[in-house]
Amino acid sequence: MSMKIRLARGGSKKRPHYAIVASDSRMPRDGRFIEKLGTYNPLLAKDSEERVKMDIERIQYWLGQGAQPTDRVARFLEAAGVKDKAERANMKKAVPGKKAKARADERAAKAAAPAEAE
Repeated sequence: MSMKIRLARGGSKKRPHYAIVASDSRMPRDGRFIEKLGTYNPLLAKDSEERVKMDIERIQYWLGQGAQPTDRVARFLEAAGVKDKAERANMKKAVPGKKAKARADERAAKAAAPAEAE
């Protein structure tokens, strides 16, 4: 059975509240879980102590049993000092593609041509 430490969403529409849970990876996001390990309230200020609460001992137990944290939970664990900081791939989503770069180069060339003529 592959285990995950992940977030289970609760709260009403536009007022999210998450539980940090240990669950079987085959279960739905908000479905059955084995143990509740903490809470996360994204509506609170980032420096608030109440924003992320975790039972560190139980999380370490589940990590020892082979549970894999999701990306967001792994970031919480890194901030708490439980897990080493992982190197993440920068996906470069903000970098324009080949066609967009070509269009930008054409615009720059057109703008530069009248300036050179004078």
